[in-house]
Order: sequence, then C-alpha cells, then structure tokens
Amino acid sequence: MKARALVAWNVRRIRVDRGIPQEKLARDTGIDRSYLAGLERQSKNPTIDLLDRVAESLGVHLSEFFVQPSKGVTTHGILPKDDKPGPHLSPQEGLDNALSALAQEQKFD
Repeated sequence: MKARALVAWNVRRIRVDRGIPQEKLARDTGIDRSYLAGLERQSKNPTIDLLDRVAESLGVHLSEFFVQPSKGVTTHGILPKDDKPGPHLSPQEGLDNALSALAQEQKFD
C-alpha cells in the first residue's frame, strides 16, 4: 500500500473506531471538513505538520498513520459508515515497516 493510501486508511480507521465525526475532527484540527474528506479519499497530500495536528486531535502518535493493515483486512476504498476495520500491527511495527520501505526505496535510487 502506498504511503498516501496508508495514511488515508489509518486516519479514517482511527476516526471511525473512536466514533468521531469528520466535522469534529476537522474543527479540532483547524482545517475544513472538505479537506479532511479529501485526505481520507487520498485526493489531498497533507504536510507532516498537518498530520501531526490530526494525530494530536485523535490522541494518537503520528506513527499510527503508517500502521500496515493485517492480512485479510479490507482496505479497498474508504470504510463504509460504522464499519470497523480488523486488527492491525502495533505502532512500532508500523513504524518499522515504513522505515524499511523507505530504506528499500533509497536503495534503488
């Protein structure tokens, strides 16, 4: 899964798991709801600073946005309303995977 898709999936997964409406998360983060919707649809390319604010508003560490879904978890498109995604890797495992992927990309550059 590409980084933008991974971030989009995890932001939505965490928000839905916590029962937070887009409007509230957008307001708490200081962004427009339509921008948040675009982030969750992968049509926006947020800065690290914005992702940090979103993570803070959700009460998670930034690394949570890079957690790979477990095998068998549906990640196609966006989650349906009230859908709860399955189990996932720990934040440390997600961070390790993200760093490993970055190292692989640099190796081939």
